Amino acid sequence: MLINLAHAAEGAAVDILPDAAGAVPSTGDAFMANMVLIFILVVMFYILLIRPQQKRFKEHTDMLRGLEKGAKVVTQGGLIGKIEKINDDGEVILDIGNAQKVTIIRSAISSVYDAKPGNDNAKAKTEAKTKAATASKAADKPAKAAKSKSSKK
Repeated sequence: MLINLAHAAEGAAVDILPDAAGAVPSTGDAFMANMVLIFILVVMFYILLIRPQQKRFKEHTDMLRGLEKGAKVVTQGGLIGKIEKINDDGEVILDIGNAQKVTIIRSAISSVYDAKPGNDNAKAKTEAKTKAATASKAADKPAKAAKSKSSKK
């Protein structure tokens, strides 16, 4: 509606104004419509962002409470080690191998480490088995050749 009312009145009987009297909402109705939209956005933020983050935080807190001596853990810095000692003041002494121990804050532990079948450890084991099988077959060939030569004599 780019034509203002003065130009519309000059021209032919062009009716720009809506016929319905209630087409323009009152200020109260507009306010309520805006409040409903804001409420919907708040609910969406809660469902999509806040609730999943709270759930992850609760799981992490439960995992930290359940830590025991000897558990293999991963720190936020990427260190993997076994828990040597848990202090009451929130510190954990972590043995990272070769008799090296590190003191970290308990909340710096990101997860408990468990070797899953999809990890590199499983791949390395299968490759080692394949190499061992290939090596044993290669070792059997000279032995079979020696047996065949001795049987020909």
